[in-house]
Amino acid sequence: MNSFSRSIDLLQREMNVANLRYQVTANNLANSEVPNFKRSTVNFESELKRAFDSEEAAKNAFHLTTTDPRHIQINTPYDYREVEPRRVLDYTTTSKANGNNVDAEYEANNILQIQMQYRLLTQLTDFEFDQVNTAMKK
Repeated sequence: MNSFSRSIDLLQREMNVANLRYQVTANNLANSEVPNFKRSTVNFESELKRAFDSEEAAKNAFHLTTTDPRHIQINTPYDYREVEPRRVLDYTTTSKANGNNVDAEYEANNILQIQMQYRLLTQLTDFEFDQVNTAMKK
């Protein structure tokens, strides 16, 4: 996969994750007064980093030849395209007397942050395509 395709793929995936984060955060905010409701978050970047780290490690690693699909493979890179965002439920904390752990102010700020991140991701995507257009004109 070339650099442009990988960049666009990563930007598109991150935009999808930002969209999911927005939905999860809006759900948290909407349920901020529901008794015993527990907030959720979205985990994606840490798994993505793990996939990239495994790609780097596999470049310099010792590789074994496998002749059967049942053989155990070692040092096989974790493909970043297989990384999926995970919803994580925070069931360990309680910040209100009714058992709810949603801080409405924090969630509202989180929505603003997600919106700014999404806007940045769209600008980065535009920049990538502008680079291609510039290269094609020359």
